[in-house]
Amino acid sequence: MIERLVLFGATGDLAGRFLLPALAALRADGRLPEGFTVTGAAGRDWDNERFRRFAGEQLAEYAAEVPAAERAALVGALRYRRADVTDPDALWELIGDVTPHRSAPIAVYLALPPGLFPPALTSLAEIGLPPGSRVAVEKPFGADLADARLLNGLLDRACGGAAEQLVFRVDHVLGMATVQNLLGMRLANPWLDACWNSDHVEQVDVLWEETLAQEGRAGYDRSGAVKDVVQNHMLQVLAMVAMEPAAIDDEHDLRDAKFAALRSVRELRPDEVATRTRRARYTAGRLADTGGADGGEVPDYAEEEGVDPGRGTETYADLFLEIDTPRWVGTRFRLRTGKALAERRKGVVVRFRAGRSGQASSTPGGPPASELWIGLDGPDDIRLRLIGWSAGAPEPGWVALALAGEPPEATLPPYARVLLDFLSGGSTLSVRGDMAEEAWRVVTPVLAAWAGGSPPLLEYPAGSAGLPPPGDDP
Repeated sequence: MIERLVLFGATGDLAGRFLLPALAALRADGRLPEGFTVTGAAGRDWDNERFRRFAGEQLAEYAAEVPAAERAALVGALRYRRADVTDPDALWELIGDVTPHRSAPIAVYLALPPGLFPPALTSLAEIGLPPGSRVAVEKPFGADLADARLLNGLLDRACGGAAEQLVFRVDHVLGMATVQNLLGMRLANPWLDACWNSDHVEQVDVLWEETLAQEGRAGYDRSGAVKDVVQNHMLQVLAMVAMEPAAIDDEHDLRDAKFAALRSVRELRPDEVATRTRRARYTAGRLADTGGADGGEVPDYAEEEGVDPGRGTETYADLFLEIDTPRWVGTRFRLRTGKALAERRKGVVVRFRAGRSGQASSTPGGPPASELWIGLDGPDDIRLRLIGWSAGAPEPGWVALALAGEPPEATLPPYARVLLDFLSGGSTLSVRGDMAEEAWRVVTPVLAAWAGGSPPLLEYPAGSAGLPPPGDDP
């Protein structure tokens, strides 16, 4: 395991809310080696004492479950250096301070605004990192396909041509035990794996629905729902659901299978974007008081601070995709995400075909079908709804389902699992470069058509269920 971590953007929200708490969790779980050091770097004119005070405050709020002694021990071991990540001379001095003689490998985590990735990587390539060092880059990985390809090239230069061994493209969703268990659950339950195909599955819904509104997030208005969660989180989940069986303990086999699934997602033609996608943004309303929302009133999204109404940013996206593989031909994959909705739902719904004729459950007037819900927020949120068709059958309803292969209660939060994989030299929880580009390939036709005004931008009240189901599925 690499024993020296340099955290750029150390005074930012990502570091305070997620990365420092993740390190505290790893320390409390005995996963960090003795002598492990963390050097925070940012542009603020702070010293060690000011940074430690900041870290202590963040840990008290976001890592309260970690014993106070472990939090204090981590804070006491932190150091801070003011540094401009775009200045090669400053980086040379910083790295020399972290690892004298520049002989020991370091882990460099870029918790930075996306616009700083190219100059930061250019600076790292210019100075050269100690042999065996690794670089982690946060999402979003680029702003479009061309940008992602540019970043991959810069990462390869920064890592001396060994990008896929030394680069870690972060998507914290891959650190969720429930996401990692999607494949294991299939393989551990032969009956489930046997029906995991288009003969039995009519539609798969990947849902990423939030009760929170924009929450003042800087930069959201320039990304929108597709760039914010569909291009990364949701397509990663889709790949885990749709991939062919792979050796779970072989990271190369696993990543190859995920890439093959994503590469098989068929691009939508411009005319298909108009009928197979929907976009909307919320209007004024009252948020729910669950899922992190506080039940307060919010204005129209277009009136939120920092929003440019003319940009037409969507807070809701609904996409119907197809996967061109023998396993999934004829099965639709729906990706639905939205902000300021009535209920928080993050999970996968597997909708089985209904009736002997295979009539689709969404066919108007046709029978409903049995469904399997796999929740991503917790390992115990797995439910099956069976529909009975015989005369006098009981009312259909959800029942809890115990499946072999369910993950135990996670002892580490997602970011802690990601950091552990990164520091240990693994890549199972990293997004491979070609997969990052494939994800942009999938959404590029959608973004292009939306920029041209097709389909129109719809609206839904904040705190509502979002757009009603389409009358006829695409």
